[in-house]
Amino acid sequence: MSATGFAASRMTCLIAGLAMAVASVAPGQAQQQTSPASAGAQGRIVVIGEGSVSAVPDYAQIIGGVTTQGKSVNEAAAANSKIMAAITAALVNAGIAQKDIQTSRFSIQPDYTPSPVKISGYEVSNQVTVKIRDLDKAGDILERMVGAGATNVGNIQFQHNDPSKLLDQARDAAVADAKRKAEVYAKASGITLGRVVWLTEDAGYAPPMPMLAARATMGAAAPVPISTGEDTLHVRITVGFDTAN
Repeated sequence: MSATGFAASRMTCLIAGLAMAVASVAPGQAQQQTSPASAGAQGRIVVIGEGSVSAVPDYAQIIGGVTTQGKSVNEAAAANSKIMAAITAALVNAGIAQKDIQTSRFSIQPDYTPSPVKISGYEVSNQVTVKIRDLDKAGDILERMVGAGATNVGNIQFQHNDPSKLLDQARDAAVADAKRKAEVYAKASGITLGRVVWLTEDAGYAPPMPMLAARATMGAAAPVPISTGEDTLHVRITVGFDTAN
């Protein structure tokens, strides 16, 4: 046999061997894709359950401070420190504990002249986050901060001491809602509802944090009106139910 004939014969044998291997593997692959066990894990009835709970906030957080300018860093910082000391004193006199007054932002920035470009002075900004445990005093505390020299006041956040406890109540309601919906679908379809086979919580449903902006232009003639209202915490879950035999 010539070298060309031998090579062609060998190639034919290789192709035949590959064809047999593919034929032996393909049925197994097809069977794996249509496995009943894999399909059954999806749950035969899938519903979304929602739950919510409303509660009055326990405390509020206010961000406030002042920005000052000076020809030097020391001049701007000294002016800033003087006003911030007055703000802190006003807060303490209003009944705010030192532990509830925390610096949240401090910065020093140069100021520039446009032409020619050069440093003309400095700007110092200082802000504190104040925790107000007595919500009835929120308006009075805002007024005191502004009266002490605060020029940047706002971002009031109403929060809860134990949001997890409230969210657990909303979760109970979400599970009950999911079960109710699944029972309606099962009854309408003429099937018997089985056990829960899987459950996931939508992480996008976070506790809301209502905010109320307060400005430094508030008048001193009357207390600043602050309405806490109620927060509504939501939970949404997706539940897969099996069906009974």
